Amino acid sequence: MRPTRAGLGILRQARAIFEEFDALVANAGAVQNSEAGRLAIGFCTSLSAGNLQASLTEFSRRFPLIDVVTSERSRTRLATALRNGALDILIVTGSLPLLENQVLPLWSERVLIVFPQNHALAAREVVYWTDLRGETVLLSHYDPGTEFEALLTSKLVSPQDRPKIERHYVSHGIIKGLISMKTGISLVLESDIGANFAGLVYRELRDEAGPSCLQFSAYRRGENENPALAAFLDMASSRYGSAPPGR
Repeated sequence: MRPTRAGLGILRQARAIFEEFDALVANAGAVQNSEAGRLAIGFCTSLSAGNLQASLTEFSRRFPLIDVVTSERSRTRLATALRNGALDILIVTGSLPLLENQVLPLWSERVLIVFPQNHALAAREVVYWTDLRGETVLLSHYDPGTEFEALLTSKLVSPQDRPKIERHYVSHGIIKGLISMKTGISLVLESDIGANFAGLVYRELRDEAGPSCLQFSAYRRGENENPALAAFLDMASSRYGSAPPGR
C-alpha cells in the first residue's frame, strides 16, 4: 500500500526531527569532549611572535570548533573581567591579586632594549643595565610597563645610576613610534620583536647573572568548569611542563 501525501509529510517531519536530535546529541558530545565551545582569553602582551601566539595557533589547530575570543586590556580591567566571568583565563606577567584564583606557570621571556639603529648602543651585541645611565627610557602606563620599571629599579639600586624615565599613556606601538623619532629608548619582551618598526634595533639586556626575564602565568577562577578551558589548560601544561591548576 502506497503512503498518502499526508503520510509522506509526517514521515519527512519525523525524519527531520530525528536528524535534529542526532545533531544535538553530536554537538553535546563535542562540547563535553572539549571539541566545540567558546574560550575567552585575556592578555596584555604582544601576539606578533612568541609562545602566546604559538599556543593559540596550536589550540586552534587541535580544536577548530572552539571559538577563541581574545581581549587585550590593562591588568586591572582584565582582572575585573575574569572575576565577573566575562573571561575564562588571563595570560599575564607578574602576580594577580585575585581571591580564589588558580595559577598555572607558563613560560618566561627575555627583556630587550630597543633603540634607533644609529644609537650609540646599537654597535653592541649585548647591553648591560649599567649602560642605561644617562639615557631616557620611555615606558607605557599599560602592562607590562610597570613591571619594566620595577625591574629597572631593582637592577639599578642607586638613583644616580638609573636612566630618566618618561611614562606615557599610549600603547607599546606608539612607544616604538616615539623611539623612531629619537626621543628615547624603551624596554620590550622578546615576543614583541615580531611587530617591528623600520629603523629600530633590539638587544638583550643583561647583568652579571645573565639575561633578565619576566615570567608569564595563566590565571583562572577555580569554579570555572568550561570544557574548552580545561582543554586549553591541558595543552598548556603539556607544552610548558606545568601541572594544570586544581590537579
